[in-house]
Amino acid sequence: MAGHAPNLEVYLKSLKTAPLESSIESLTNLLKRRQIRNSRPCAIATAELLKRVVARFKWTDIGKLLLRIQQVGQRLIEAQPREMVVGNIVRRVLGMIRDEAKEDREDGSDASNSQMGSPRPEIAELVSTKVEYATPTFSPLRFESTNEPSETVDEETNGTDGFALSQPSRPALGTSHQSYAVKMGVQVQQSMFNLLSATPSPTATPPPGSPPGKLNAASLAQRISTSSQDLRAEIISGVDEIIDELHQVDEQIAAYAQEHIHSNEVILTHTSSLSVQKFLLKAAEKRKFTVIMTESYPNDHELTHAAVAGKTKDSDEMGTDSFLKPLSAAGITVILMTDASIFAIMSRVNKVILATHVVIANGGLVAAAGARIIAKAAKVHTVPVIVISGVYKLSPEYPFEFESLIEYGDPGRIVGYHEGGLVDKLEMDNPIFDYVPP
Repeated sequence: MAGHAPNLEVYLKSLKTAPLESSIESLTNLLKRRQIRNSRPCAIATAELLKRVVARFKWTDIGKLLLRIQQVGQRLIEAQPREMVVGNIVRRVLGMIRDEAKEDREDGSDASNSQMGSPRPEIAELVSTKVEYATPTFSPLRFESTNEPSETVDEETNGTDGFALSQPSRPALGTSHQSYAVKMGVQVQQSMFNLLSATPSPTATPPPGSPPGKLNAASLAQRISTSSQDLRAEIISGVDEIIDELHQVDEQIAAYAQEHIHSNEVILTHTSSLSVQKFLLKAAEKRKFTVIMTESYPNDHELTHAAVAGKTKDSDEMGTDSFLKPLSAAGITVILMTDASIFAIMSRVNKVILATHVVIANGGLVAAAGARIIAKAAKVHTVPVIVISGVYKLSPEYPFEFESLIEYGDPGRIVGYHEGGLVDKLEMDNPIFDYVPP
């Protein structure tokens, strides 16, 4: 990445040629230095890196792959714990790998069961022949031999005037409990004396040490390698679906915009979020309304001004054409105001639309600084608040120390270092995020 300012786009290009361990270390450093920040860029970078891990890591056992993904994810989470979407993406990839492995095992067991349950045609022919000979048509208690013609029986019965039917006769040896098998196409009688020497059934379980198909170590290794390659392709396809979801989630959310925004409403929004911008632009296709944007000073005011005025502003986020499109060009009346005027204007607002950095387990939000003031003002004036968030921002972590969720930025944005007198006398905090309780 020499000669370029490190950001998301440059990092994604480097993934194609850089070694795997170098890519992991590079993303770790970018997260630590906050050169890749915010939910969407961090989620995309994490998913792309895990995709490279699956593709390049040499594994034959799914347990080794899961362990490797866990190790890489742990390094990324420790690099920037406040970016909870990194842990969310790692957990989703791990869950997807387990699901794919489970489906692969089920498909393999179904295939083996179907092969065991359907013998070869020649075996099925022998089995049917054996059943034909072994199932006598008549009872041996009545006739000495099942293969004796019926005309002979009729003659004997008629000659004795029915005496043969009433007087019991001892059956011949080997005819009362007889069964037959087929050996080389010839009917063979089975008894206790030749039971062990009889030809075993074709469907019997093969003895240990002689598996069917002459399976040796080489063929077994080839079968395992083929199975792992197929499973690798399925896992990579699953990670691609997660990446596509990250790129398409804003369009999917924007599809519900016209159900929440009505004509002639006054909408208050905070910061220049890409999700909120697409949501408003989608609603503006059939609605006429007014948008009041707070400038989010001192961290996001430059992006907010660029969104309102339509000026170009560099960003790490991907696909920002709709984001940089001025809202006024879509027929929306846009008003830019300072953060200090929020409470004064809230009585004239119909809805508040907020973007979020992450949604935690208790229903609270981690959003841009100033979101908590807006939520409190909306609660006082009973104004509904709509929070726009993708599924990848939903975190299962529960915050026991809310202060640990707040990230602080450069205090020089509030008081410049050229004001030396104030710098020595004041202690300034510049929070980047706010915690909004449920």
